[in-house]
Amino acid sequence: MNPTICNAITGRRVLELRYHGYSRIVEPHIYGTDRHGDEVLRCYQLAGGSESGERAGWKMLKVRDAQVVHLTETQFLVRPEYRRDDKVVRNVFCQA
Repeated sequence: MNPTICNAITGRRVLELRYHGYSRIVEPHIYGTDRHGDEVLRCYQLAGGSESGERAGWKMLKVRDAQVVHLTETQFLVRPEYRRDDKVVRNVFCQA
């Protein structure tokens, strides 16, 4: 478990990540493990790159492929479309 990710979620703070070679600015909403036991992070990407070309929107990231670069001081509000207890995340470490 990555405590920086949980700190970002509980403090509603934006994270800067490197994921698959792209810099991303994200609002983390839920962090835990999926049905395969992989650590995953559901987040809303504000800016940066992605393999799909979608620069903004909801993402499910595998934490093992992410490098947390920076926990920013920028705060965010939980997105109204976010639903707690995401079905993909079976074991929740922390959530907004």
